[in-house]
Amino acid sequence: MRPRHAEHHMVGRIGWLRAAVLGANDGILSTASLISGVAAADADHSSALIAGIAGLVAGAMSMAAGEYVSVSSQADTENAELGRERQELTEDVEGERRELADIYVKRGVEPDLARKIAVQLMAKDALGAHARDELGISEITVARPVQAALTSAATFAAGASMPLLATLAAPAGWIIPVVTSVSLVTLAALGAIGARAGGANEWRAAGRVAFWGAFAMALTAGIGALVGAKL
Repeated sequence: MRPRHAEHHMVGRIGWLRAAVLGANDGILSTASLISGVAAADADHSSALIAGIAGLVAGAMSMAAGEYVSVSSQADTENAELGRERQELTEDVEGERRELADIYVKRGVEPDLARKIAVQLMAKDALGAHARDELGISEITVARPVQAALTSAATFAAGASMPLLATLAAPAGWIIPVVTSVSLVTLAALGAIGARAGGANEWRAAGRVAFWGAFAMALTAGIGALVGAKL
């Protein structure tokens, strides 16, 4: 008996992976930038810490709400498309069968075989066949608003906790270098982990995230120092 060929594809991770990486990156970067900007304006240790905590709470809620609204809009569009397709299947099943067969022909299947495939697939699950092959909607890629919102909020808070812990541990006058160093290392590690989970190049992802993180924190600290000097 031949051994089964097991394939492990990364596409099934796209939904939660995107929300998780985005949430954690934003949590680290926005909170570290906020703390660095406040500290650069000559604020004391407590003020920088309070600003970081406020940024964590506000950011997590904002990420959850934004992700929920965004993914809900996608889900509404998908449901509307499925509703129209369901109606078309009720009104003209033969036309829908020809439409599905034409899709397979365009992909390289012989016309007679394409029609047989369309007939068999629609006999089992007509809406599912059209959702996958006509609309591009499948179980893997379907929008899940609640899952995306909770993932984004949780990962944002987890990411934001890193610069907050660094602020707590930093000696007086060392908030900016400590928070920046810890955040950049964490961002690079997160970029590499996300790339590994998605099957992409780890070094490229880590370098990209670290570069833009350093740029954002430097810019925010510069603005904080400028505003602090003016006030």
